[in-house]
Amino acid sequence: MLDPVQYLLGALSGGLVGFSLGLVGGGGSILAVPLMVYLVGVPSPHMAIGTSALAVAANAATGLISHARARTVKWRCGGMYAAAGILGALGGSTLGKAIDGQKLLFLFALLMIVVGILMLRGRKNSGNSGVECDRTNAPKVLSYGLGTGAFSGFFGIGGGFLIVPGLIASTRMPMINAVGTSLVAVTAFGLTTAANYAFSGLVDWPLAGIFIAGGVLGGFAGSVIARRLSGSGKLSTVFATLIFVVAIYMLWKSASAV
Repeated sequence: MLDPVQYLLGALSGGLVGFSLGLVGGGGSILAVPLMVYLVGVPSPHMAIGTSALAVAANAATGLISHARARTVKWRCGGMYAAAGILGALGGSTLGKAIDGQKLLFLFALLMIVVGILMLRGRKNSGNSGVECDRTNAPKVLSYGLGTGAFSGFFGIGGGFLIVPGLIASTRMPMINAVGTSLVAVTAFGLTTAANYAFSGLVDWPLAGIFIAGGVLGGFAGSVIARRLSGSGKLSTVFATLIFVVAIYMLWKSASAV
């Protein structure tokens, strides 16, 4: 049982995660687990993963509502991407369990750096705001979704950092639409993971509720700022910068552990 200070820290952590999801559509699960373990003080890493997965899914759904009201979500694209990604995650997670966890984190951090560089190279690309997912681009959207889900499941980390670039690459939609649409997949991936952990009794429900409450406020704030930064290239820069910061931290931690 956690003490009141830990629950307060849980609300603060939820706010940070929700803000990240609302702003750039990613970073939630990567931030949530370290915050649960190192800031809140959840003693079991598995409990931290299960609880954070549920909280991230709820926070992503909150951000999704805000983006939906602003009409920045491409629902058909998000649905297609999420459906293919869930299938990929099942296969990827099966393979990932056979590899050392710290090595997975190290490889994922290297992948994040590559993604960040690609995002910076394309930050001045405004995209096509009128793009829709249909028969012409469905194979590309589904294949990117399948690949993103496989990476997400393989590395055991949420796919927000990969979903946004994947949506842009497969549809050429603007960054603001990719951020909003990515939350459909982030929500789906989070719920899938949370259900799996909850089945094993690895979810702290009170902490998840507090975490979600903090994330609601953070998610709305992040979504508002995302719309203000849209179209200037700044949102892509913020996204890439966050990727680099988290990747460097992960390289340091995982290399030390290995």
